[in-house]
Amino acid sequence: MRADDSSAPRLWIRDPLAILAEGAGGGVVVEGSRIAELVPAGGAPSVPVDETFAAGRHVVIPGLVNTHHHFFQTLTRAHPAALDKPLFPWLKALYGLWPRLDPEAFRLATRLAYTELLMSGCTTAADHHYLYPKGLERAVDIQVEEARALGIRAVVTRGSMSLSEKEGGLPPASLVQDDDVILEDSERVLRLFHDSAPGAMVQIGLAPCSPFAVTKRLMRESARLAEAHDCPLHTHLGETRDEDAYCLALFGQRPVDYLEEVGWLNRRTWLAHGIHFNDDEVRRLGAAGVGVCHCPTSNMVLASGACRTCELEAAGSPVGLGVDGASSNDSSNLMEGVRHALMVNRLTYGAEAVTHRDALRWATEGSAACLGRDDIGRIAPGREADFALFTLEELRFSGAHDPLAALVLCGAHRADRVMVAGRWRVVDGAPSGVDTGRLREEHSRLALTLFG
Repeated sequence: MRADDSSAPRLWIRDPLAILAEGAGGGVVVEGSRIAELVPAGGAPSVPVDETFAAGRHVVIPGLVNTHHHFFQTLTRAHPAALDKPLFPWLKALYGLWPRLDPEAFRLATRLAYTELLMSGCTTAADHHYLYPKGLERAVDIQVEEARALGIRAVVTRGSMSLSEKEGGLPPASLVQDDDVILEDSERVLRLFHDSAPGAMVQIGLAPCSPFAVTKRLMRESARLAEAHDCPLHTHLGETRDEDAYCLALFGQRPVDYLEEVGWLNRRTWLAHGIHFNDDEVRRLGAAGVGVCHCPTSNMVLASGACRTCELEAAGSPVGLGVDGASSNDSSNLMEGVRHALMVNRLTYGAEAVTHRDALRWATEGSAACLGRDDIGRIAPGREADFALFTLEELRFSGAHDPLAALVLCGAHRADRVMVAGRWRVVDGAPSGVDTGRLREEHSRLALTLFG
């Protein structure tokens, strides 16, 4: 227990309808920012509590952990230019729009995405922001400020692109930066914001967009910076067959071989999508402990393919979940993503091979492991008090017999309460301190003004 938790009030979240934790039928005791005790069914806390929250209407699960997103894309959801396209044509269509992004719009996009995630039961959000048009050089600072204001736990990755179309990459010159500029800013934000201690509310990761959007030098130097600052590494890899072909044409090697050459094949690294790996690559990734973020909704929208979740886990890779960008999802709802993960993986592996508990585990413990964190993602003493509480009072749940299974199979999508680090951040379905009507109006107006 932290020193500053020793005199904190003790809260008993009492007698939930169901809880995703063994031996906690009577609920959980929170002290400060951490879980102090699990209470067995019919039992009581071992030490008196200061406050009790009656959770008899609620299904309690660990706070969901989102391991891949692009917040800025909330401004170009369901955009006509990008409809009904696979990844590369989709990217090219939107690359023509995204240079218009400015700090005001980016701030609102970030606030909206964090708020959506919180309302879906997400308590830790990792964003991959990789484009820096002129004027948006302080994008990481904006995301940190917004996370702190909302009280959500955040892993903000300093993404990057340094190869424009004229250098053999995909993005236009207006969206890329020089390697040295990227590395200098990466070091700046690491020194300002990164906290590697347990219970950290803000962490920084380094995240070159993809192998074909940056130089090998940038990949290698990012790995060295990550080692020096004890931070994670993130990139897109193996999302489409076109990407594999592009990597072969540009570098003469498959993406996993490229990853190993630049020093990224290790436990600091987690990858977005990870669909098109062969058997040997799955084995190598697992042996190295490289995490993979499964993005089921986006993968289905863009028809990219299905992540080899079960094989990757069996090989030793942590598998987590992400909503991915809000122009390819087109939502920021991680609980919805849990249901999609169950469905697409059952379609791939069979009805008996993947359960609702597997899908929830990917979104909690699995995602936490991708981020290199063992302080979140599970309801256990000593872990951070991050919870999502759902009620089963909508028509969609009527007649459900297993409350935990009902969350996934019946399509829960909005939490009634969300706690982050021991503090309620969503109460009665509403995020604390956020006027969602005003946020939607301002965000929608800017989206139409900039990208309509």
